[in-house]
Amino acid sequence: MKVAEAVGRALTAAGVDHVFGVVGSGNFHLTNAMVAAGARFVAARHEGGAATMADAYARTSGAVAALSVHQGPGLTNALTGITEAAKSRTPLLVLAAEATAQRSNFRIEQAVLAHSVGAVTARVTTAHDAVEQALAALRRARHEHRTVLLNLPLEVQALDVPDGGTLDAEPPPGPEQVEPSDTAVADLVRALERSRRPVFVAGRGARTPTARDALTALAERHGALLATSAVARGLFHGSPWSLDVSGGFASPLAVELIRGADLIVGWGCALNMWTMRHGSLIGADATVVQVDDDPEALGAHRAIGLGVTGDVERTARRALEAGGESHEGYRTPDTASALAARVRWRDVPYEDEGTRERIDPRTLSIALDDILPAERVVGVDSGNFMGYPSAYLSVPDHNGFCFTQAFQSIGLGLATTIGAALAQPDRLPVAALGDGGALMSAVELDTVRRLGLPMVVVVYNDEGYGAEVHHFGPDGFPLDTVTFPETDIAAVARGYGFEAVTVRTPADLKPVQDWVAGPRSAPLLIDAKVTRDHGAWWLEEAFRGH
Repeated sequence: MKVAEAVGRALTAAGVDHVFGVVGSGNFHLTNAMVAAGARFVAARHEGGAATMADAYARTSGAVAALSVHQGPGLTNALTGITEAAKSRTPLLVLAAEATAQRSNFRIEQAVLAHSVGAVTARVTTAHDAVEQALAALRRARHEHRTVLLNLPLEVQALDVPDGGTLDAEPPPGPEQVEPSDTAVADLVRALERSRRPVFVAGRGARTPTARDALTALAERHGALLATSAVARGLFHGSPWSLDVSGGFASPLAVELIRGADLIVGWGCALNMWTMRHGSLIGADATVVQVDDDPEALGAHRAIGLGVTGDVERTARRALEAGGESHEGYRTPDTASALAARVRWRDVPYEDEGTRERIDPRTLSIALDDILPAERVVGVDSGNFMGYPSAYLSVPDHNGFCFTQAFQSIGLGLATTIGAALAQPDRLPVAALGDGGALMSAVELDTVRRLGLPMVVVVYNDEGYGAEVHHFGPDGFPLDTVTFPETDIAAVARGYGFEAVTVRTPADLKPVQDWVAGPRSAPLLIDAKVTRDHGAWWLEEAFRGH
């Protein structure tokens, strides 16, 4: 048995059940070995799309996903998606064939490339140890929540595994929870008992049902309001004390209540410039506490009054076990009344700016929220439009929203939604894109159709790179480089086998209702011609981070 087959077989036995990629000569045998061993291979049309699909699948399923790429250009094509995954600490295993011959056109310093974008690397170096080296890379991806590039030199892949070598493997155990110290838990409990207006902000490190339940119970005891970072949106869906998202997408009421907090506790949350609006959401007299299982994360983005090194669930459970009296905290009747009436963006009054030619993106988003089934998984691309689907489309839980924005690249939203859809097959996938990202990634419309996904793709089409238009336009700069002639994106989608509708007014959404009613035999693209007179409300805040 060749090394390529042995490694593919062992990784599949160890629990890698989804492999995304584009197959070339260098990763052909490895990929086929994984398929033969029972893994599902998802063929993308571009390695960049494959990388983002794998990233989104891992985030939404909670399992390590694999990305299989050809040596050299296969890896460079995938690099933006790999960068996003690495910055987001996604447990992803990149299986990259590697050309080591000096004269090979495919030869590049793949390990250097990976390190430059924040991934970690490993290499299969011998036939005797090939399986062990591959499994060690998988364990690191899973235990450390890292994106790991496993280089597989072509000449090593072609070697025979010695008789008696290890070919199979059991799925590795999950990472152990980091236990907080007694002192840190006691300090946290004291801070909670002193607080009269606490707010919990949960992030990526809290995105599990058990962590959610522990935080919900602790918040109830101490009267805390519940918010999330964008990547954890939906975690507290259904709670009457949820503020939804903290940061640039927060509603006016959520901003008011977070700024009024005397204690903000970040649970597995970086409390970075986005989630805290460059610190403007933190009141002058507020105490800031951060809980994270990575000690290097504590205080990395802003000064904190208390840092607790520990797993989110274990820390919350330990704080609950410490006992103490329940108190009202921030959960007053006035707060409850305000939350029920106006915490959602759709409940905030606005003047509809739609015309006969262009629909207001708020009106569009509210209408789609009403039309589309509640059991959905929403993927969002980057751009001026992105706040509308992120704020106005509700999601059922933390697995209903996939937000690949750590690298702020446009063009990832469609592939994000494909990966999330495969991880949540019982939900309607909804991809929210701008026209720039939609056209950049249009090749993956073929993947949607080929996989038979009943997806809704919503294109907020303003015929330009809206973020740049509204950032530079008011200062009088020429905008010819960031605006484009009208494109019939609905026609493009029909060419890929989609049903499609062009929307300019709310009345144009009737075909969407018909599609939802069934049979949904083909995916649907909505080419929404949206108003474009000014930038989105969160845009100015976002550009402060540049």
